[in-house]
Amino acid sequence: MDGRKNNGRFCTLLILFLSEWSAAQISYSIPEEADKGTVVGNLAKDLNVNVRDLQARNLNIVSGYSKKYFETNFKTGDLYVNERTDREQLCPNAIKCILNLEAILSNPMLLRRIEVTIIDLNDNAPTFVEEVYFLNISESSLTGERFLLPLAVDADTASNSVKTYKLSPNEYFSLDIQSGGEHSVSAELVLLKALDREREATIKLTLAAEDGGRPPKTGTVRMNINVLDVNDNMPSFSKTLYKARVKENAHAGSLVIKLNATDLDEGENGRVIYSFVKRANFNPADVFFLNADTGEIMVTAGLDYETQSAYEIHVQATDKGSSPRRTNGKLLVEIVDVNDNAPEIVVTSLINPVREDADVGSVVALVTVTDKDGGKNGQTLCKVVGSVPFKLNSNYKNYFSLVVDERLDREEHPFYNVTIIANDEGIPSLSSTSVINVEVADVNDNAPRFLEPVINIYVTENSPVGTLIHTMSAVDLDINENARVSYSIAGDSKNIATTSYININSETGDIVSLQFFNYEELKTFQFKVQASDSGVPPLSSFVTVNLCILDENDNNPTILPPYSEHSSLVTENIPYSAEAGYFVAKIRAVDADSGYNALLSYHVTEPKGNNLFRIGTSNGEIRTKRRMSDNDLKSHPLMILVSDHGEPSLSTTLSIDVVVVENTADIKTQLRHVPLKEDNFSDLNLYLLIAIVSVSVIFLLSLVSLIAIRCHRTDGTFSRYSPPMITTNPDGSWSYSKATQQYDVCFSSDTLKSDVVVFPAPFPPVDAELISINSGDTFTRTQTLPSKEKPKAPNSDWRYSASLRAGGVMQSSVHMEESSVMQGAQGVLVQNWPTASSAADGEGGEVSPPMGAGVDSNSWHFRYGPGGPGGPPQHLKPGEVPPEAFIIPGSPAIISIRQNQGGEDDKSDFITFGKKEEAKKKKKKKKEKKDKKDKGKDDGDE
Repeated sequence: MDGRKNNGRFCTLLILFLSEWSAAQISYSIPEEADKGTVVGNLAKDLNVNVRDLQARNLNIVSGYSKKYFETNFKTGDLYVNERTDREQLCPNAIKCILNLEAILSNPMLLRRIEVTIIDLNDNAPTFVEEVYFLNISESSLTGERFLLPLAVDADTASNSVKTYKLSPNEYFSLDIQSGGEHSVSAELVLLKALDREREATIKLTLAAEDGGRPPKTGTVRMNINVLDVNDNMPSFSKTLYKARVKENAHAGSLVIKLNATDLDEGENGRVIYSFVKRANFNPADVFFLNADTGEIMVTAGLDYETQSAYEIHVQATDKGSSPRRTNGKLLVEIVDVNDNAPEIVVTSLINPVREDADVGSVVALVTVTDKDGGKNGQTLCKVVGSVPFKLNSNYKNYFSLVVDERLDREEHPFYNVTIIANDEGIPSLSSTSVINVEVADVNDNAPRFLEPVINIYVTENSPVGTLIHTMSAVDLDINENARVSYSIAGDSKNIATTSYININSETGDIVSLQFFNYEELKTFQFKVQASDSGVPPLSSFVTVNLCILDENDNNPTILPPYSEHSSLVTENIPYSAEAGYFVAKIRAVDADSGYNALLSYHVTEPKGNNLFRIGTSNGEIRTKRRMSDNDLKSHPLMILVSDHGEPSLSTTLSIDVVVVENTADIKTQLRHVPLKEDNFSDLNLYLLIAIVSVSVIFLLSLVSLIAIRCHRTDGTFSRYSPPMITTNPDGSWSYSKATQQYDVCFSSDTLKSDVVVFPAPFPPVDAELISINSGDTFTRTQTLPSKEKPKAPNSDWRYSASLRAGGVMQSSVHMEESSVMQGAQGVLVQNWPTASSAADGEGGEVSPPMGAGVDSNSWHFRYGPGGPGGPPQHLKPGEVPPEAFIIPGSPAIISIRQNQGGEDDKSDFITFGKKEEAKKKKKKKKEKKDKKDKGKDDGDE
């Protein structure tokens, strides 16, 4: 019962296998010598494809033959004969002739194997190699004795090959026809009647060979039979059929077999010799050697199983009698296969180059592997070696397809060397390799790329039209047309302003100017550049370009009112009693340029060189250098030169005539354009006052809040802080204390104006020197302040400035040029910038360019600079005053600072400020008391 079930399952699997195999191939058959155009079959029907889709899907018929025997009609779908098919030429010595083809369709991929069987036609007649066949027969031959006849050859196979032989009518002989099964049909001559040489010495017959065609064809050979006399017995082989096996790699001289034939006669009539019998086109002596005396057959030439797997050899044993008698024997030599042939790889390319966007599974080439060996020696395995994005798919037996296995990228790998190796299953195994060069075709899959996301380019104003500003450059990883980049202004940047200023060369990327640039009108503008390749479709990328205009010194300084009025000469009056530093006038000027091109400086020239007036280089204030004397002229013409700091420098001149009058009443009546004291409080001063009061209130509120917070904290982090305290002493001095440090300031009573900046410890620095400021605006070093620690130097400085109205005189102003400014421990002259600025430079004395050059201003400037280690605190914004510094405007000139630490007075630590030394002031005390009234009056007017 179980056996029946197993047999049923086996039959089912066999039927499924045969049905699947038959579905995988298409079989046709045609007769050989069919005319060109003969229809073999309809591929559209057998492939189940619409005829209209054959051409669109690129139907391709592939074969491994040198000629293209078949073609396809795309209109009808018929497979027709394209070349003459000669079965005898295509399949010599083959029983069945089959041509193998491959039908390939794309989109989607479809692969079918086609077998075309070539049906043999009876177009060849049997032929004999010999024109005349000679046969010697002894007259003593007995009836029934057989004689081997020549073999006819027919190029046709199967039923069209030789089927029978016919002998011309005679009384002595008949034919015995033998069918060889897989081998050809042979015939033997049978003696029917004893021969009589004396009656008939030679018998002439005709042997005809006939094939199985309809109608049959024949071939003939003439036979001359010589009747020999005497010899009674013929030799006899020990076996009617000998069989032997020999390896195809057997060396020459190797023994195949030894024949044995005996003769009952004695003497020479019983001595047997052996010989090969040549039949048709095969002569055994070409391959084997037969020892005539011993009957040993040996190998003489190289055997090849792939050429011929077996040999049918006929031998004769002949005695040496006067009338020799012979017998025929047959030897079948089987050639044993040896694995001596490596597999052969044949590649048929379909697509080369392969597009880099080819789908996975796309067929690149067909691979056919053959091995001439038999059995396992002819069975092969094929695979792709190495890491490549391709693989082999098995189609049918030894037919493979090389397909894309991964996504391709030409920019990473432009070509591949695909190595295919085939191994057979012999022992030892033989292999062969084949390299397929697969080129990857470029696809436009990379957009042009700029090296930077934003490009800043600079052009100087007033540059000539057509100047090359910048060259754009973008790279594209593709090649040929896909990498040819063109440049243009992006669509959202094609406004009138951009296109009127610049133009870009689409091929080179050169950006040139179309007009002059004016920094005062346009400082910068932005646009986008588009880079596009020439692929289909094209790809693009964008980059933002910032075009910055660089300023040139192309504007002269301009004098502001009231001195900009068009008049031949401007006149200013001063009293004869004017002291040194008396304010005469203020020149205001502006420059339309920027930076150092707009940084202005003022200079004055006095033709007679009396050195009476001076002008602030940075603020344009004209003041007296000394008191008037009787030798001075009453009128002083001044030439004011206003220059910028550009390269080259541009300048403007102004003429002012300064007239000396006897009293101040004349000044009020004569200088009509100078406002009086009660009228000189302008809106600008009002805004400045409001700003100062607001900042002061905010500062005080912040200070009170900070003190309150620190006093109420429970963690003790602010317990060490003690708010500063200022105490006024009865003698007119004041003291400033903070924690254990106390500063006492003493004033003298006969100084016109002075300014004081008080620094708590650790200011001034350890290496500072005591400075005495006298009326000559010189510095005198007196003593170095000691310190236990050396504070670190700051990285920046700070300034504060407050602008005042032109022509006004403010007694509380601190003049950065005429007065001294403490910078670290050194007093230096610092230009008075018209606006506030915060310097980021770490070096003291560095001056930043003004933000609004030419603005009329008197300024308060407080500057901490790194004159040495221990500079003031950092992170101060413009306009801020640190709580550690206090400015005392309008204070006496002589100030004594005493620093107390730990309750001990160190009287050696002090700083003295003053416009004159105390000794000189006592000498001039009487004169100053005399002019005190006039001086107070002048100060009030200012």
